[in-house]
Amino acid sequence: MSKQSVEVIKEESNYLLGTLPEQLASDVDHFDDDAKQLLKFHGVYQQEDRDSRKERKKQNLGPAFIMMVRSKLPGGKLTPEQWLAHDELCDKYANGTFRLTSRQSIQFHGIIKRNLRQHIKEMNEALISTLAACGDVERNIMCCPAPVKNNPVYDEIQALTDRLAEHLAPRTPAYHEIWINGEKQIAHYSGEVIEPIYGKHYLPRKFKTAVALPEDNCVDALANDLAIIAKHSNGKIEGYNIYAGGGMGMTHGMEKTYPRLATPVCFATPEQVVDVSVAVIKVQRDYGNREDRRNARLKYTIDRLGQEKFNSLVSEYFGAPLPPVTGEGVFGYDNHLGWHEQGDGKWFVGVHIHSGRVADNERGRIRSGLREIVQKFRLPIRLTAQQNLLFCDIDPSQKQEIESMLDKNGMGTARHLTNLYKDSLACVAMPTCGLALAESERALSDILGIVQSELSQLGLADEDIVFRMTGCPNGCVRPFNSDIGLVGRSPGKYVIFLGGNKLGTELSFQYRDLVPVSEIGSTLRGPLLYFKENRRDGERFGDFCRRIGKEKLLEVSAVPA
Repeated sequence: MSKQSVEVIKEESNYLLGTLPEQLASDVDHFDDDAKQLLKFHGVYQQEDRDSRKERKKQNLGPAFIMMVRSKLPGGKLTPEQWLAHDELCDKYANGTFRLTSRQSIQFHGIIKRNLRQHIKEMNEALISTLAACGDVERNIMCCPAPVKNNPVYDEIQALTDRLAEHLAPRTPAYHEIWINGEKQIAHYSGEVIEPIYGKHYLPRKFKTAVALPEDNCVDALANDLAIIAKHSNGKIEGYNIYAGGGMGMTHGMEKTYPRLATPVCFATPEQVVDVSVAVIKVQRDYGNREDRRNARLKYTIDRLGQEKFNSLVSEYFGAPLPPVTGEGVFGYDNHLGWHEQGDGKWFVGVHIHSGRVADNERGRIRSGLREIVQKFRLPIRLTAQQNLLFCDIDPSQKQEIESMLDKNGMGTARHLTNLYKDSLACVAMPTCGLALAESERALSDILGIVQSELSQLGLADEDIVFRMTGCPNGCVRPFNSDIGLVGRSPGKYVIFLGGNKLGTELSFQYRDLVPVSEIGSTLRGPLLYFKENRRDGERFGDFCRRIGKEKLLEVSAVPA
């Protein structure tokens, strides 16, 4: 099958069915280009082991095809049984590890094509879906994961997340028929209203949503296409302020692409919020750019239409006028690491997982240690947007033993980590991501060491700096609104961004381009020193950089523009 535009592939796919059943049954070790696009809607990316590329070329072999499979876990919630299912499957079909993502889900890497169907089938047997974990649809919906009990505000935002996830999920029967039932596909879903929200073309591009509290933007809500921020007082949610048009992805050297934070749309009551969310999605469905995927995200739709026109369309699709946002903004953040009372006599503990990688490696027995805790205590788990996890419902009598088990296996509760390490994020990048231009996860430890050394030498060792790095400008771990962001430019070289903030309410600016790893420390030394000598009381590094501006920072650092 020849490669077609993604829009044609979706239109002719018979609601995401395509030729996936036939290609799954084939002995060929990979899917063709058209099927590869449909796979994403089913939670699968076809990738290549890029580490083996050079050697395979020498042997006149083609790419070593592997699959990435992503779980869809609204709000990052898992039962202990679901965690253990992930743990078992990563040995059974994947590369012996799995990874907590920056969107509260889990990814497997290294699955070969002949094992793909059985892998997804066994995930669903553990009540874990992969449908719409990727693709041009609503992705995994994020929510503050803190398991605070006897608190109606937390109960409601988590319940809303579940309602949205169910309501916005694709309706196509193709997923169950391909991966679970294994029955012969019907010829065509003709005459049926299969997708009342998405239609047969689905969305022009991926769509991301987060539900947050103004006092705790731990999910980085404004980096999403749709940000739903609760307005509450006296333990009661009065409604939700709706923002839209956030998105991190861009392309180096292409001005028509850029990161953007979500901007105000309207205020919705608890009874209206689901329907308003659908209205936002439908406006993007009908007005989004289907000619150019680089300009297809909602952020570009809003900027093309104008905010006023977009907001008006949302009210029109909703069916009634909607009031403006109420004026409150995001003002707090909590990474939820360490021990916290739940409000019901029990505790939860936030465990730091470096880069989200659940593996037994030089850092410790991370995977084995977590498995032992889950098997012994059968604790529910919630994943965070910082690639960490929370063990929930811990009896006070269990605290000491769990703390000891974490320490013994090389994890702990981040009490020994500097702030730079606590809030650092990295995407997967090499060797599996086909978009990666440079290393990220595998380079994070070394680069953090470089930056931490500079901080220590300047007497800023425990400065509260959010550091994020990605292997490409797709921005999967949100580097464009952090204090320091490193974005892969070419092998061993990065673009340095400065000026975001911990709250996720400000975008950074490009400070230096094509910086080799060996020069990252020296490149940051000037701005850090100037920050130390000229900061205002309580001012954070990113806020300082934004106030001072790029030109002044280059000047005081004696770096030519």
